[in-house]
Amino acid sequence: MPKKRSGGGLSPTQQAAKFLGVSVLAGAVMAGIALPAAGALGLAAKGSVESFDELPANMKTPPLSQRTTILDSRGDHIATVYSRDRTVVDLKDISPYMQKAIVAIEDSRFYQHGAVDLKGVLRALNRNAQSGGVAEGASTLTQQYVKNVFVEEAGDDPTKVAQATQQTLGRKIRELKYAIQVEEELGKKKILENYLNITFFGQQAYGVEAASQRYFSKSAKDLSLPEAALLAGIVQSPSRYDPVNDEAEATKRRNTVLQRMADVGDISQADADKAMREPLELKVSRPQNGCITAVKGASFFCKYVEKVFLNDPVFGETKEERAKIWNQGGLTIQTTLDPQAQESVQDSLKDHVYKDDQVAAATTLVEPGTGKILGMGQSKPYGYGKNETEYNYSVDSAWGGSNYGFPTGSTFKPFVAAAALEEGRPATQEYSSPYEMDYPSPVQTCSGKPWVNGGPKKATVENEDESEVGPYRLEEAMAKSVNTYFVQMISDIGLCPVMKMTDKLHVVQGNGDKLPEVPAISLGSKGISPLTMATAYAAFASRGMYCTPIAIESIKQKIGNEEKSLQVPKSTCSRAMSERTADTINTLLRGVVDSGTGQEAGLSDRDSAGKTGTTDERKNAWFVGYTPNLAGAVWVGSATQQVQMENITIGGVPHDKVYGGRVPGPIWRDAMTGALAGKEAGSFNIVDIPDADDRDRRDGDRGDGGDNDNGNGDNDGGLIEGLTNGGTDGGTFPEPSFSIPEGWIRGGDNGGNNGNGNGGNWP
Repeated sequence: MPKKRSGGGLSPTQQAAKFLGVSVLAGAVMAGIALPAAGALGLAAKGSVESFDELPANMKTPPLSQRTTILDSRGDHIATVYSRDRTVVDLKDISPYMQKAIVAIEDSRFYQHGAVDLKGVLRALNRNAQSGGVAEGASTLTQQYVKNVFVEEAGDDPTKVAQATQQTLGRKIRELKYAIQVEEELGKKKILENYLNITFFGQQAYGVEAASQRYFSKSAKDLSLPEAALLAGIVQSPSRYDPVNDEAEATKRRNTVLQRMADVGDISQADADKAMREPLELKVSRPQNGCITAVKGASFFCKYVEKVFLNDPVFGETKEERAKIWNQGGLTIQTTLDPQAQESVQDSLKDHVYKDDQVAAATTLVEPGTGKILGMGQSKPYGYGKNETEYNYSVDSAWGGSNYGFPTGSTFKPFVAAAALEEGRPATQEYSSPYEMDYPSPVQTCSGKPWVNGGPKKATVENEDESEVGPYRLEEAMAKSVNTYFVQMISDIGLCPVMKMTDKLHVVQGNGDKLPEVPAISLGSKGISPLTMATAYAAFASRGMYCTPIAIESIKQKIGNEEKSLQVPKSTCSRAMSERTADTINTLLRGVVDSGTGQEAGLSDRDSAGKTGTTDERKNAWFVGYTPNLAGAVWVGSATQQVQMENITIGGVPHDKVYGGRVPGPIWRDAMTGALAGKEAGSFNIVDIPDADDRDRRDGDRGDGGDNDNGNGDNDGGLIEGLTNGGTDGGTFPEPSFSIPEGWIRGGDNGGNNGNGNGGNWP
């Protein structure tokens, strides 16, 4: 048996035998002779290699993966994302220098031979035998193209990539047969074009256009002679000849290509010598890949678009199918993002909350009647460093958001009011609304099994201030955010109407779970995302029509040189409540910004309505509001739910206590003002709500625009629903001033489920 050389490679004799085998094999293939699975050439063990004639006649050529471009609603660039940075171009858009350089160095007889270059095989055999190693290969450019197709088809699967590049005669047989097919079907120019578009040039650049942009910041059609020679030289070993990391080695390789071009007559020796003297003169463009590069703070929206694509069945029946299309790329995605609204969102956030503050803020703007997401941003930038985050606080966990959303406080109360109005309660509905009271019991549920405030010590609820003592009518109770009023209302109508209303408004917890049937939901104790709240309030603005949120307007997919449109998700609109109910809510919530807790959020130049919310211990503050043509939700708080917003500085402004009307309100006001600048100012359909009977009315002025729903008022964040001992998800919280009735939090059909769900496991 011949011995191997000390370096582990083949001896000259073995090299000769190997190339002789290849040459005989090539001759046999060209002659169309069927090769046995085993025989004189010792191709492989029995059954491991198909005969030549048994191979499929047609090679499956997968579409080349390309970059995907995400655009805003006006067609302006937001971000570029890709698994492989590639832009497919026609041969006419590739510099003639580049075409000649790649042929000269990779396959100088490309235009003279067929799929297999027998002369090249014999020449390589001779040179390698003389050198005692592999000094020259024998694959034609067509064969290299076929091999690259196998690699492209393998994608990012390491096992498939290994199979596509394994050095076996079985693979070589397949490569040879498909090379013959490709030569017959495509012709030389198309093969060259395909090769230049598929091959890897290092630095994450696939194809010559991406490589030209990466190394020289110019199009492939504008490459000069030395630039083209440099790129052509990289192909053999992108890591070894990387000009960014080893300029000397890359220069040496470039000059080898230039000399080869002169040797084969593509350029004169004088031109080659002149080009060799020139410096590389790189003008490197760093890879700009992914949503992290998005403009105008749209990184989180960009990531949401990606999540929509990967999760929505309209783009493929399975997750694998959708991922394959996304990774293949070549998509141009026009989104709903309005650049004016997005810029206003980011400017407002930057003005009011700093990225290194103890708390964060998130804002989402939605168009009523269409569900279009027009703006989405947050105070902490997208990233992985200090004061950055990859979590999108505006959306549910399934779309890249926090694990549970955030308790909403009194911004939930309009849903209770809408349910009561739908049940026939008048807009003048009055309840005694004491300062403090036990939760009423029993309360009817959808299951028919009532919720009961049982246990040794009954759960209680109280208002923000001891002066807040009823009776109150709905309009005043909404403006002052009176907790006991809405607890009595939910006791009056039962929990099922509220559940039906929130179902119609698609209000779910941030983890996707339905809301539990417990009275404390009336005070916003469950975690919900800003996008969910914004789209729900948009239904009030559109007079009762709820429209599911959408982020994508259209998608065009480019496969090769062909382009087609893809189907995209459409907003589905349905009636959530009567026009009369919506108009009444609009009238009530207009009072909140006119004279209630949201005065600091009111817009001066158009009709606006909204509701404040502040949860227990001031860990979350909200403002959710709208005009007839735009709805928006603003959340401020700590994603970990560990920061109490008292004696705190936010955006450089000190606050003794943070209310929904104090920090989120102004953020909402400024974001909406900029987003609506120059837009038509519509009007609400106002409902006449009779004044209360003549009596001493308490003005309820609490100062500071307070919400009446913080501290123990809401029992939010879990003082009633699981914050004791951190809820079911862990965390440490102060003991409430009352005991939780046994079985209430998890008590069968009418108890809470899983406590608050916000006690731990926050991002």
